[in-house]
Amino acid sequence: GDGEILKNSMHVLTGLTQLRQICNSPALLTGGDYRLDTSAKIETLLEQIESKAPHHKILVFSQFVTMLALIQKELRARHIPFALLTGQTGDRAAAVNQFQDDANVRVFLISLKAGGTGLNLTRADYVYLVDPWWNPAVENQAIDRVYRIGQEKHVVAVRLICPNTVEEKIQKLQE
Repeated sequence: GDGEILKNSMHVLTGLTQLRQICNSPALLTGGDYRLDTSAKIETLLEQIESKAPHHKILVFSQFVTMLALIQKELRARHIPFALLTGQTGDRAAAVNQFQDDANVRVFLISLKAGGTGLNLTRADYVYLVDPWWNPAVENQAIDRVYRIGQEKHVVAVRLICPNTVEEKIQKLQE
C-alpha cells in the first residue's frame, strides 16, 4: 500500500543524497570503505580559492556540513583564514562581521540551511555552490546574499558540477 511507496521513495532519496555526497567527496559516506580523502571538487575549489583570494572575497555554500568540514581542513592546511556559518554557529553576526570587516578573512563557508536568510554579504564577489540543489530558488537565494544594497562589484557565481553524474541530471531538471 501507501506505506511501501513511502518507504521506497525514502530509499530513493537516501540513494540520491549518497550519490550527491560521492560527487562532493567519497569521504562523506559513512560506513563505506571510502578512506579516500581526495575530491576533485575540493581540489578545484581550493585552486580557485588560492588564485582568487588575494584579490577577492569568496562565499562557499554547501548543503552538507560534513563537506564544509573537509574544506575547512584543507584551508587550515594552507593557512587560509576563513569564517564559518552553519546551523551550529552561535553568534551569526560575529561570523558575518568577521568576513565583512576583516581584510585577512577572504573565505566564508556557509551551510545552505544557515545561509538561507537575513545575511548581507556585500564584500563577496565570488560565490561557489559546491553542490547543486534541487530547488533553483534556494540556489538563487544564496547568490542573492551578495547582491544586497551596497554591492559595487561584479559578482561571479560558480556551480561545481560533476559531469556524467546525478548532479548533471539535476541541472537538466532545473532547466
